[in-house]
Amino acid sequence: MKNSIVTLWFFAVMICNSCAQKEENEAESPQEPVFSAELVVEDLQIPWGMVFLPDESILISEKSGDVILYKDGNKTEIQGVPEVYVRGQGGLLDLELHPNFAENKWVYMSYASEEGPEKGGHTAIARARLNGNQFTDLQVLYKASPNTTQGQHFGSRIEFDDDGYLFFTIGERGARDVNPQDLSRDGGKIYRLHDDGRIPADNPFVDTEGALPAIYTYGNRNPQGMIKHPETGEIWIHEHGPRGGDEINIAIPGRNYGWPLVTYGINYSGTPITDKTEMEGMEPPIHYWVPSIAPSGMCAVTSERYPGWKGSLLVGSLSFQYLERLEMDGRRVLRREKLMEDIGRVRNVRQGPDGLIYVAVEGKGIYRLNPTSQN
Repeated sequence: MKNSIVTLWFFAVMICNSCAQKEENEAESPQEPVFSAELVVEDLQIPWGMVFLPDESILISEKSGDVILYKDGNKTEIQGVPEVYVRGQGGLLDLELHPNFAENKWVYMSYASEEGPEKGGHTAIARARLNGNQFTDLQVLYKASPNTTQGQHFGSRIEFDDDGYLFFTIGERGARDVNPQDLSRDGGKIYRLHDDGRIPADNPFVDTEGALPAIYTYGNRNPQGMIKHPETGEIWIHEHGPRGGDEINIAIPGRNYGWPLVTYGINYSGTPITDKTEMEGMEPPIHYWVPSIAPSGMCAVTSERYPGWKGSLLVGSLSFQYLERLEMDGRRVLRREKLMEDIGRVRNVRQGPDGLIYVAVEGKGIYRLNPTSQN
């Protein structure tokens, strides 16, 4: 009887939380379109990562293991890509350029790798120089361990901060009760390195016995969106919750983000994970989604090209197949808006050097959002 009462109480709390958030921040359709979506790169299957080169060409990763250069209307396959372990959510994932790419040509990649003695794979971070249509000087900077044949939660977004540190995410690989809260294990973490793979001396757990020194935060689930905030320079992430409880978090060194001890979500079966949505010593999200939108990719709009969008966050939804715009006031979400409804599984979103927004959609390609009015 006691367990039944606790379960009913939990669901009542979750329903109240969901209703409160829905009433305050329910995503709504735009009343007047401010853009038209043009498919500019066709015939892509799962375009996971994309970056813009100095000449405004686009480097695109396909989860299957290919890197494609799109330039002047043509697609060219880049040679020299590392060997990729393709299983479930794993494959060739994010791409990022070194802040001084124009001089050093370093491209950073996250991918699932079989390197290691165990069967299966785990997330790896590598860099290589882009010379024409070829990657050279490939260097593996980090390889998570141990390998596992689990097919979920590789994380894998990459970002540089204003000080040139390399941040990346690794999901908890489906081992929620083992990895996220254990500093001696990879998975369920955000990591920070120097650009060449060295461990920064001021990383928060460098002097913690048994801890992996590359760890920057822990208690994360599966972060698949990460940006450097254009105004504050902070690293912002979003991460998948289970059934409900997707989150936006700000990466603060050494902080515990709570998974799976606190969450706004429940098991996929409908049973509770915990009755706690907050706990002392654990960092609360600045925003959460109930129900889950399954967020992937994130962009902070700095462009003036779209009326009223500057300062917004754009986040792709895999589950509901639209692009979401979050109107922000500092760290607070004021309003949610659905864009490109029913377009397909939105995997990534980026602002290009032309100030326009580019959206990667699974099974279709990359769309450019052309403003319908001139600003």
